[in-house]
Amino acid sequence: MTPFQRYLAEEVALDHADGLITRREALRRLGLLGLAVPAAAALLSARGAAPHADSRAATSPPPVSPTGADTSMPAGPSPLPTEEITFAGPQGVRLRGAWAAAPRPRGAVLVIHENRGLTDHIRSVAGRLAASGYSALALDLLSREGGTASFADPAQVMAELGEIAPDRFVADMRAAVDELGERAPGAKLGMVGFCFGGGMTWLLLASGEPRLAAAAPFYGPLPEGADLGGSRAAVLAVYAERDDRVNASRPAAEAALRKAGLTYEIVTFPGVQHAFFNDTGQRYDAGAAAQAYDRLLDWYDRHLS
Repeated sequence: MTPFQRYLAEEVALDHADGLITRREALRRLGLLGLAVPAAAALLSARGAAPHADSRAATSPPPVSPTGADTSMPAGPSPLPTEEITFAGPQGVRLRGAWAAAPRPRGAVLVIHENRGLTDHIRSVAGRLAASGYSALALDLLSREGGTASFADPAQVMAELGEIAPDRFVADMRAAVDELGERAPGAKLGMVGFCFGGGMTWLLLASGEPRLAAAAPFYGPLPEGADLGGSRAAVLAVYAERDDRVNASRPAAEAALRKAGLTYEIVTFPGVQHAFFNDTGQRYDAGAAAQAYDRLLDWYDRHLS
């Protein structure tokens, strides 16, 4: 099992432990990731499960925000519309994405999705960034498979992502940076990614990509042995206090940032869980998400404008 497959398997186990999916569904998803039933059952047992998780997984409502904020409100402004685009990728392939143009751009941002692929939520993030003054391109990392929309089963999206080699992810993200630069000539370029996409953000930084002036991995796992020495980006690393699994890589991330001599800030939002920014998910926290969006914009204003 590759490191990214292991990360995705742990995501499934966490969803089960938090009561978001049943044991049967967790075993099915782990099977798609290549785990045999005994190994999958052992992973679920090691993670544990919330009391009565299986009985409430399908109907559990989103949690109440500990900040008392309106849990129905996404962070940031109303999004500008996105345009579905295709553009040149490596070796003649066509890549897919959602493009949102800011009327008076102060910079441009590459947006990388979670393990669910290019969803309406991620399109909305691109649209919100454009409304905030930063043109944005949300890349579909399953472009070569026909795009996220070609999969009827969201669990299959995750499984397909787990099969892709890191080098391919890097090549496709670099092509998206090319496209971003062409659509926003002269602009400084940034990046943001969430969960799996946060890991992709770290991966691109570790690849030595020099064109990013700013990057913001949201609760993303640092690739093992990551060396950020080839990057020039100012990094805002966002974590959730109750996300022990990803937080385990936070010391290594800070050490890598310090060793590379990069400008950085590490922000941990108290009392919230992994994926707290996703307003379509059950771990969404509106108050923390609004604060995180403000911190993100402030970071871009300082390093992209």
